[in-house]
Amino acid sequence: MTDTPPAAPPLAVLDTHVLLDWLVFANPAVGPVVRAIEAGRLVWLASPALRHEHDLVAGRAELARWRPDPGALAVAWTRWARLASDPDGAAPWRCSDPDDQKFLDLAWAAKARWLITRDHALLKLRRRAAQAQLEIITPENWARQQELALTLAA
Repeated sequence: MTDTPPAAPPLAVLDTHVLLDWLVFANPAVGPVVRAIEAGRLVWLASPALRHEHDLVAGRAELARWRPDPGALAVAWTRWARLASDPDGAAPWRCSDPDDQKFLDLAWAAKARWLITRDHALLKLRRRAAQAQLEIITPENWARQQELALTLAA
């Protein structure tokens, strides 16, 4: 009998809103995504461009009342994010918001399973991306999908 090595956990790109929900707002809606990352069942894939955007947004004055802790944010990035290089190429789909294109490009280039987002401009591309096996999905729908998969497997 041969031992089959376990499959590598799937990759997911998280947009800045999802990261803020996790790392700043402690939004329970992203809890299933966070628990999957922490348990090693999901890999949070990021790049220098995504990190730069997160740092810029987290430093905005509008977020000051939530008191984002730059040190805690850096620790989370170091501990949980798998950093990849910024992709050389672009995804075959154009996002109507140029600031969001980098999430799409990384997910496509890395062959990520999911791009987890609440951004409407990205979500509008979900049908086209699905043809390339990239699911663009909200954290809530991702959690429902995973719960259903566990139910069907039982």
